Amino acid sequence: MPLTKRVKSLSYRAHRGLATVTVAGIAMMSQAAHALTGNLPSPVDPSSGAVDDGDWISLIRGYIADGAIVLGLALGTIGLLWIAYTAIAKFNECRTGKAEWSELGVLGIVGAVVLLFVMFLIGQAAGVF
Repeated sequence: MPLTKRVKSLSYRAHRGLATVTVAGIAMMSQAAHALTGNLPSPVDPSSGAVDDGDWISLIRGYIADGAIVLGLALGTIGLLWIAYTAIAKFNECRTGKAEWSELGVLGIVGAVVLLFVMFLIGQAAGVF
């Protein structure tokens, strides 16, 4: 049997086998999903408070507010890491003589003020203060 016929035969068999496995997998997943629907946990209400039944707009608005708080906390964390990285880089420059030690002190004070301000804004947005 020539090589081209063997390759065509093999690819056809592989395709049929893959199709059979796919159909069997879909059938098994649909049965498993049907069996587990009675055991699903109840969804967590947004932190803005419980929502009345059928009030989808308030529910979505609450989840968006929670997501915005998480995004703000992530941005605050990135800011903290950025200021720490900048302070370490400035310390290295001071140690090698490329910058003055007073520049490191100014960076530390300004960085601390910026971080306190950012944390205050995040706290205000989250309703902690």
